[in-house]
Amino acid sequence: MADPVNRHPASGWLILDKPRGLGSTQAVGAVKRNLREGGYPKTKVGHGGTLDPLAEGVLPIALGEATKLAGRLLDASKIYEFTIAFGEETDTLDVEGEVIERSDRRPPIAAVAAILEHFTGEIEQVPPAYSAVKIDGRRAYDRARSGEAVEMKTRAVTIHALSLASEREDAAPRSAFAAQAGRPDPFDPRAPLELADSITLVAHVSKGTYIRSLARDIARALGTVGHVTYLRRVKAGPFAQEQAISLDKLNEIGKGARLEDLLLPLETGLDGIPAHDLDPESKQAVRQGRVLSGLPHPDGLLLAKSGDVPVALMEVTAGTAKVVRGFNIPDTAE
Repeated sequence: MADPVNRHPASGWLILDKPRGLGSTQAVGAVKRNLREGGYPKTKVGHGGTLDPLAEGVLPIALGEATKLAGRLLDASKIYEFTIAFGEETDTLDVEGEVIERSDRRPPIAAVAAILEHFTGEIEQVPPAYSAVKIDGRRAYDRARSGEAVEMKTRAVTIHALSLASEREDAAPRSAFAAQAGRPDPFDPRAPLELADSITLVAHVSKGTYIRSLARDIARALGTVGHVTYLRRVKAGPFAQEQAISLDKLNEIGKGARLEDLLLPLETGLDGIPAHDLDPESKQAVRQGRVLSGLPHPDGLLLAKSGDVPVALMEVTAGTAKVVRGFNIPDTAE
């Protein structure tokens, strides 16, 4: 058990590699349980963007003062790896649903690669009926599960990048010399087309994008139907899967492992935002919510710090900075 004496509640980020089958709220509960069992002071815990139970991957968990930044991750872009199985569309657009449409058509791999450009940039998509979108104050999935016919409205989203998950060794265009190496010449109209029962893609998307809808629309554009069989979030805002810890690693905190060894600093959630070091007088002013003037920084967000301690997130306009979010983190030097 960790010694809670003289400890302040922790502030920072735990990046969980959420396993399939675990809900985001359950993940938050697991963090709270481990902090309690590890003897850490009670602290506020929240997550930076829901990840469906059937999905896996990067789930940022905010502790303490970092919860004030969790909402920013809702607006951040995300990167997903996902697999579309062709031939069946389900009512949930994933493996949990009932099959509502079938097709014997399987698209050529070359056609999949060629059509991805059509789904890149700003596109219109209809969210799944089984989604958390609210319709007249009630979740769409609750209406769908009760047997109600749910009509979803089209929304604009942005697909920053969309590509095949792995470049195949034989995917690059070749000349007639390819045939001499024992491979079909892709420019030969007589060469057989390789059809895909499924395909795995990587998508860098804006907030509000539904990967299940994207998979449905890609399949339909290829003249068939499909649904998502695998979904993994590999990046959420500034947080990547390389920073994520397993559920087993999280559980070690409750058995005495040091939280500090796994916790990322609060400011890692503010990637790309410049920092400004405060002198004692300015620090006092910022903690009182007063503005700072005469700053050399360009317009935009600024992280005001006292040494290594974040004091506030500020908005700079024409050299004057106003507090957007203040952080109540003790300065150990005081």
